[in-house]
Amino acid sequence: MKKLLLAIVAVISFTAVNAQQYALFGTKTMFDAFENPSQKSFTLDSSRKFSSNFFLPNFGFNAANKGSAEYIIRKLTQEGKNDTRTLPIGTGDINHFYENSNIYVATFRLFKSYKYQKEMGFAWQIRSDSQIDYTNETLAIFDSYTRFPQFTQLNDILNTKGYQQTYHQFSFTYRENYNKRLAFGVKASLLSGILYNKLDISDSYLYINPETNSLDIGLAGVYSANYTDTKEIDKKTFFPNFKNPGLSLSFGTNYTTKKGLFLMANVKDLGFIWWRSNTTKTTANAFKTINNIAFNQGNTNQEIKDIFLISEEGSKFLAPTNAKIDVYMSKAYGFYKPALAVSKSLFYKGGDIAFINTFKYNDFSGSVTPLYNLNNIFMVGLQAKYQTPNFEMFLGTDNLLSTASQVSGVIKNDATIGSGPNGGSFYMGIGIKFGDVVNHPQFSDVMPGINDNEGSFFKNLFSIFKRK
Repeated sequence: MKKLLLAIVAVISFTAVNAQQYALFGTKTMFDAFENPSQKSFTLDSSRKFSSNFFLPNFGFNAANKGSAEYIIRKLTQEGKNDTRTLPIGTGDINHFYENSNIYVATFRLFKSYKYQKEMGFAWQIRSDSQIDYTNETLAIFDSYTRFPQFTQLNDILNTKGYQQTYHQFSFTYRENYNKRLAFGVKASLLSGILYNKLDISDSYLYINPETNSLDIGLAGVYSANYTDTKEIDKKTFFPNFKNPGLSLSFGTNYTTKKGLFLMANVKDLGFIWWRSNTTKTTANAFKTINNIAFNQGNTNQEIKDIFLISEEGSKFLAPTNAKIDVYMSKAYGFYKPALAVSKSLFYKGGDIAFINTFKYNDFSGSVTPLYNLNNIFMVGLQAKYQTPNFEMFLGTDNLLSTASQVSGVIKNDATIGSGPNGGSFYMGIGIKFGDVVNHPQFSDVMPGINDNEGSFFKNLFSIFKRK
């Protein structure tokens, strides 16, 4: 249990950042094309035939923590002090933490054909998702048991529910125009699991007796993991080995109306990972008396963790990926393009509603994005982008205020800097196109993929369903 909760500290203390990056939707960047499979990223008569990030930075992370423990987390991450003395306990308050990350390690994309505007792409990503609901008392018990009232049985104060999943994603994308206004795309991925933790404590109680110098604790719940001892995690753990394999599928479409309204919808990363290497699943319904607790907080912490660790058993299990459904629409008015994006997780809690305001000047653009996260967190994002037909570079944040206060607090070692939900967000990326220019046929003697017999994958697919 403590290890999962420490994931909160680990992610926030590194000023974790974002995965969706809504201001990049509809931009025809390489990131946009890989994340939204129906999107194209090449411009006829201007772009070159191939594109890649050449292992240059292309990543995004996002994390936030909301609840009455916000100051405690801020003090821990900005001053390095774990001090829960001001944290209210006995109230049953629930804190909410979420994190996601998406790192494009390597990408390669090619313009396959002028007819139907076909594009193909290959990518290697590392993804991570976390969501944890935890009580104030869960933090306090690992700081000091003396914070709790004596001779009083406290029920359900340690109930915690959450998961963390990290994996490699190797994907192939394909898109084409169905006609001049409608396009379809698909992204098929092979997954390799890295780390997994899931904890669900549904029932708990605590009783402290200073006369006997003991602590009675009861926990009922389930804990699943592929590593129960962090000492087993090393550099080799993060290399793809497919000992924990998985599959996922994304598919999407976009349509542009005669009046220039752009509409896009996607189902993303619908899949699973079969966790089968070094995995354990523990079902606990245990009561335990911890003696000699005075002046021995470390032993008390270990005794609490052992309730789950002692009864662990090897077990294989399936875990779904954090699949999402996205809807996006935009329309350009000269230099200004407003857009609305709505995203909702299918199997886990959470989602976003973002209103993107993009202002463009020549090859430069800036975006301001008010965003409401369905974990009841309001954020404001900011992005800067430079994009030509053969080069793109962008950086931004989806949580400007929290990121700025978090960084300032860490630099000044001051927990009083900042207020409201903890967290931070940052993303950046670079993409380069190379090779021959993808010209219209009338402007080129050689144009791969242009012939009268070439067909459309999606038209052929839909025709099969029509015949049936």
